[in-house]
Amino acid sequence: MRIVIATDAWHPQTNGVVTTLLKTGDVLKQQGHEVMYLTPEPFKTVPLPTYAEIRLSLFPGRKISGMLDEFQADAIHIATEGPIGFAVRAYCLKNKRPFTSSYHTQYPEYIKLRFPVPLSISYRFLRWFHAPAVRTMVPTASQRKMLELWKFKNIEIWSRGVDTDLFKPGDNHADECRRPMFIYVGRVAPEKNLDAFLALELPGVKVIVGDGPDMARLSQRYPDAVFTGYQYGEELARTIAAADVFVFPSKTDTFGLVMLEAMACGVPIAAFPVTGPIDVVIDGETGVLNDDLGKAAQAALRLDRAAPRRYALDHSWIKSTAYFFNYLAPVNLSRH
Repeated sequence: MRIVIATDAWHPQTNGVVTTLLKTGDVLKQQGHEVMYLTPEPFKTVPLPTYAEIRLSLFPGRKISGMLDEFQADAIHIATEGPIGFAVRAYCLKNKRPFTSSYHTQYPEYIKLRFPVPLSISYRFLRWFHAPAVRTMVPTASQRKMLELWKFKNIEIWSRGVDTDLFKPGDNHADECRRPMFIYVGRVAPEKNLDAFLALELPGVKVIVGDGPDMARLSQRYPDAVFTGYQYGEELARTIAAADVFVFPSKTDTFGLVMLEAMACGVPIAAFPVTGPIDVVIDGETGVLNDDLGKAAQAALRLDRAAPRRYALDHSWIKSTAYFFNYLAPVNLSRH
């Protein structure tokens, strides 16, 4: 099949959305499918306010129409609700092409952190955006339930995967003077709720891997924590594997792919019992969920590191991509 994946989330962003789309495309190509990504790369862009690394494409509609006409896709998937997503959505509606979409980010909650916009308004807008899709894919059952409460229709679960060859157990006792080691990996931004982690009174050391708009404030406010900036590939895998507990303080993520990567390294999770963690973490086995994040972190220290690894081994990108592929809406079938 010739498959289009349209996304506003792309390089230089480093997040679960970009990783998921790249890994999914890689597996599809390995299986013999032709994949075309429609991304901000060919267009003039401007930075999203408060998110400089997120680039918004300027007037991509005409060029995208030409690219889609030329490619003649068998299936079209819209991954994000930005300018690229809007342009592809408009093309599909104009040309009566079925498409699928996905819901990766709880934008209403993110927006509310910055501006006094009621959740009902944001969700009404997103419901309108996704309504024409044959199916809207979400990563977890709790996310599906939440969107259905907001009257979204045709929701399916597209779970995530992890590279268990890259992310694997390592030596987590390389530096005995810095134990226990509590780690977070991801964007350093207000919606990630990092104060809830960094303000905890925990033994050992707290490590933040990543960067973002809250970096300067947090590094100044919490000088005892270690801020490494972004890490990638084997370096990132080694850093995670060296940790004793992975702390995930976010209350707004739809999944939290980094939790799967940590579990693949044999590192248990400490998190709040909210959407994302409640779907990914087996409480008391692969991590600990508690409204008291400090208690969760301390309890996670006592867990068997073999259990998270076993859980991660059952979540391959091949299995994840199979869900994605099966939920696509082939254009050719719609024409019969």
